[in-house]
Amino acid sequence: MRQRACSADDNTWFLASNADACIASIMADGGCNSSLRLPCVFSPKSRQYLASFAQDGRLRIWNTDSKILHQEYVPSAHLSATCTCIVWGPCRIAKEGPRRKKRKSEAGHVEDLADLLALGTVAGSIIIYSAVKGALHCTLDGGHNGGVNCVEWHPEDGLLYSGSDDSYIVEWDLQTSKTRCKWKADRASVTSLCVSPDGKLLLSAGQTIKMWDLKTKEVYRKFTGHSTAVTNLRFATTRPPDSNGLYFLSGAAHDRLISVWQVQKDSNDKNSVVSFTLTDDPQHIDLFTSNSKEEAVRLAVVCKDGQLHLFEHFLNGPCKKPLSPSCTVQMSGLEDIPVPVPLLAAALTADTRSLLLAYGSYLQPVMERLDVNTAERHVCLTRNVHTTLTIAMETTVSKVKTPVVNAKSKVIVPGLPGHQAPVKAALGSEKRKKGTDTKEMSIEERLGEIDLSLKKGGVKETPSLQTDNFAVLLVQGLESKDANILNNVFQTRKDNLIKKTVSRLPIPAVLPLVEELTKRMQGHPYTAVLMVRWLKAVLMQHTSYLSSLPDLVSQLGVLYHMIESRVKMFHKLTKLHGKLYLLMTQVRLGTSCFHCTVNSSATTKYSTRETRSREKPKLCLNNHTNVKNTHSISIW
Repeated sequence: MRQRACSADDNTWFLASNADACIASIMADGGCNSSLRLPCVFSPKSRQYLASFAQDGRLRIWNTDSKILHQEYVPSAHLSATCTCIVWGPCRIAKEGPRRKKRKSEAGHVEDLADLLALGTVAGSIIIYSAVKGALHCTLDGGHNGGVNCVEWHPEDGLLYSGSDDSYIVEWDLQTSKTRCKWKADRASVTSLCVSPDGKLLLSAGQTIKMWDLKTKEVYRKFTGHSTAVTNLRFATTRPPDSNGLYFLSGAAHDRLISVWQVQKDSNDKNSVVSFTLTDDPQHIDLFTSNSKEEAVRLAVVCKDGQLHLFEHFLNGPCKKPLSPSCTVQMSGLEDIPVPVPLLAAALTADTRSLLLAYGSYLQPVMERLDVNTAERHVCLTRNVHTTLTIAMETTVSKVKTPVVNAKSKVIVPGLPGHQAPVKAALGSEKRKKGTDTKEMSIEERLGEIDLSLKKGGVKETPSLQTDNFAVLLVQGLESKDANILNNVFQTRKDNLIKKTVSRLPIPAVLPLVEELTKRMQGHPYTAVLMVRWLKAVLMQHTSYLSSLPDLVSQLGVLYHMIESRVKMFHKLTKLHGKLYLLMTQVRLGTSCFHCTVNSSATTKYSTRETRSREKPKLCLNNHTNVKNTHSISIW
């Protein structure tokens, strides 16, 4: 493996290799699929909070000042409705309750709080979360038939706009939590939205970029857009479109350029006027808008490869040559072979040299405010990420409190019946005496002492296990891999008992149960018949959990191939059974016909013989009588 290192000065260097590039791309994706883009957004204005949505389906809000976890929220349908985008709402004035009267010097101080967060989901719903209350504000449903790709807030009216895979844009009213307007935006999916600073125009991106008038819901301008899906739309200036000074920028997937477009009054030019070059796809964009021609636009772009590019440009007309970044920031670890540390998000501050960075993992990002010398073209920062990661959470926000448990108290916790929480002794409890036997009994020894056939009143009762005992025994058998316990549980034939037992299982025991059933189904067919009932109950109760596993195909591959092979053999056996059935039916019909003909011939022969035998004595008798008569006549 060849490595190449170059340095701009004593404090900056770069490492380039194929292996490190792969590691950087994997770490930038958070160890998941490259198509999955995990949202990570700083709060507006003060940049006090960082909202991130990780692979475990949890929304985490971090305090950038104290570097600790501020809040954590788990959506009720986080496994089926994965979050696709997060957008902070406009800062609102803090509403204070009945407190003491303020002094005259404090009367002019008003605090703006970043409160509401809009979360778009794959299921087509939008979750509105309140960071001030630390709870769910409302849920917006019924507007889209596909997954929500983008959400954008209106700066003043308390409205919300969302774009979806169903190619529609929906205008939501947060006061009623219902749709206010809905219109078709494009032939393809709507992948990005942006509202102008004055709240009169709306940008939408599908196959093309369109600018809408929010009053009439009609197209104001059209632009050519990108060849791939547009993932970022941002207004770069606050000037009105009539002055030919309104600019906006766009970034697309699999496109290493950020294009800048100008909205002109009397011209219908659809091409971009300026473009900025990047090293990879843009993932996160932050900028300071320009209020006049004499003020430059400051732009910070975090790419998919984990690098940060800083731009500064005066938007005063077209520029034919693509612009390179004025400064590029990278981060690396302190290992012997340095590994790039991906940047997740970046925020600009009022100070031109100061930056707020979030890097590391989505599960626990590291936040840091630092001063960067933008005069240097390349800056590399070295950090020890492993020592920096420390999990901490504010106790005032967490709703889980640790109770004081005495030795005489009894603790009842939710969970499986039969499991008890460990009871902690009081602080002043006595120490254990020396020489006491502290060895605990194993599960096998405890089960050996349990006699299911107890005698009450001299009558031997049949062993009966309740459903909760079945669930506890099944979990213990799976944990200890005891064949005797599992055999006792799997021998039941009652479908209702199997269904209740499987429904009471904890989630971590579902996959070991499926693996045990797979092993037992490969044995004797008699055992497989019983295992099929358990497998059916598992699929009916825990399909949602199994479908959420990322490596489900590899874990259930043996079971799938075994079922497929047996089903193929079943079709062949069914055909053979049908042929044998037809053959045996014909044989039975032929045998029955043969017996009927034989019996009929035998009966006819017997009847003729019987008639003959009956007729002959009559004739002889007549002859005999005739003879007697003749003799009698002759005598007389």
